[in-house]
Amino acid sequence: MNAKKEIIIISIASAIIGVLAVSLVWFGNPANMGFCIACFIRDTAGSLGLHRASATQYIRPEIVGLVLGSCLLAIGKKEFSVKGGSSPFTRFILGFFVMIGALMFLGCPFRMILRIAGGDFHALFGLAGFAVGIAVGVFFLKRGYSLKRTYKQPVSEGLIFPAIQIIFLILLIASPAFLFFTEAGGGPGGSHAPLLISLGVGLIVGALAQRTRLCMVGGIRDFILFREKRLLIGFGTILLSALIVNIALGYFHPGFGTQPIAHNDELWNFLGMVLTGFGSALLGGCPLRQLVLAGEGNTDSVITWVGLLVGAAFAHNFGLASSGDGPTDAGKVAVILGLVVVTAIACANTFKKKA
Repeated sequence: MNAKKEIIIISIASAIIGVLAVSLVWFGNPANMGFCIACFIRDTAGSLGLHRASATQYIRPEIVGLVLGSCLLAIGKKEFSVKGGSSPFTRFILGFFVMIGALMFLGCPFRMILRIAGGDFHALFGLAGFAVGIAVGVFFLKRGYSLKRTYKQPVSEGLIFPAIQIIFLILLIASPAFLFFTEAGGGPGGSHAPLLISLGVGLIVGALAQRTRLCMVGGIRDFILFREKRLLIGFGTILLSALIVNIALGYFHPGFGTQPIAHNDELWNFLGMVLTGFGSALLGGCPLRQLVLAGEGNTDSVITWVGLLVGAAFAHNFGLASSGDGPTDAGKVAVILGLVVVTAIACANTFKKKA
């Protein structure tokens, strides 16, 4: 398939994703949070009791749909390929700190785009930090950074993660007493679209992201490395389509004033996304891309998801996550520590002596 046709496909797919993300707000998701991988993993962790922040507890069916949509399309296209074993614990640590950075900013790269499309100018500092973090990651990629090769694994190994997502869906429907759920009006976890709509949107986004290889990190990374614009066009099209729908629905409120589920500390918005961009560049993709890869059978991406999940639980159990009032002192320390650790990982896997 020629490059022009691929650009048309990713533009159409990204436009659909942007429209669907904002539509979830119309159906009940929090404002400027139609789709957020970090926030939804955090909410799922809370519902499972991994943290006890009562405002953020709900098994998000969008995540279930995202993984299953990717998995089903990959199987249908015969692209389901089970592999892993590439520095799993390092990937866990990177995933952990990517989540710490995202919860400092209050959103993953996907939500960063949606916040900008909703008029949240504070998110522009996050975008700048995200680009800087990716650029730092590219510095190491150009000098040979690698987490080494992956190894082929049994098909059953790759099906475990989609199966876990189905179990999560069953638990959400059954709502047993051991799960935790935010009460309506009690916080972001209490605001959600109807289950079938959320699941359906997740399935569509997962399939479209699998087909187009959509990645928020990949767009900036590939442009810096190769001047390749395809993924960057997808990045921009989501922003444009979400902006248009926000304006049409009256959700566009531009400015630096109070924005929904956001804080106005520009420095820590910037640094939080530096950490997220840097860590994601070393992982080979943003949180959205990691879940799509996990659905395709990549067990390294499953390990990254575990790191994201534990990072979310850790952030809320130890007061590292920001709130509308701003970042916490503990969160600031965690971000700085994360930048040091991620830099150490980058150096150790770039400049170490060859045997």
